Amino acid sequence: MTRNLLDKLYLFAGYAAGGFLLAIFVLMMLLSAGRPLGLNIPAGDDLVSWCMVATSFLGLAYTFRHGEMIRVGLLIDQLEGRTRHVIEIASLLVGGFFVAFFTYYAVLLTFDSWRFHDMAQGVLAVPLWIPQLGYSGGLLILLIAFIDEFIHVVRGNPPRYEKPKPQTAEEVVEQAIQSGV
Repeated sequence: MTRNLLDKLYLFAGYAAGGFLLAIFVLMMLLSAGRPLGLNIPAGDDLVSWCMVATSFLGLAYTFRHGEMIRVGLLIDQLEGRTRHVIEIASLLVGGFFVAFFTYYAVLLTFDSWRFHDMAQGVLAVPLWIPQLGYSGGLLILLIAFIDEFIHVVRGNPPRYEKPKPQTAEEVVEQAIQSGV
């Protein structure tokens, strides 16, 4: 039940990030094509920048959960067994601490913007807490993903964010193609 709910949360965040990415594309095309036609979108640049922040932060948990986040495994790939498991737990603790730190201050910023009725300074007068929700919400979902993964690994399971190592030359080539190398 909980696993299904968390997976749906990560998937929703990934789709939301994709939706904001699509909004960036549409806005940029309208801004670019509209110039020669005399069509102007007031605050188009502001909208694009808010969508970019939402895309970046809402996509973090989905990316982390599916093993697509950049991971430097120079040290940990050399370890095996219990030592590797302990290092994985320590890594999740350190990463979770930093994500929790950033999440706390992002949520605090969003709450303060709501509490003080901060408004955007651009052409479009929008309460700042609305575009800040993508930032703080994305970090909050990433924190949930870190806690979820920490509990999973502490229970003795292998990390889900790590893709299995390729066994054949064809798998190496396929993994390189998928990663865009």
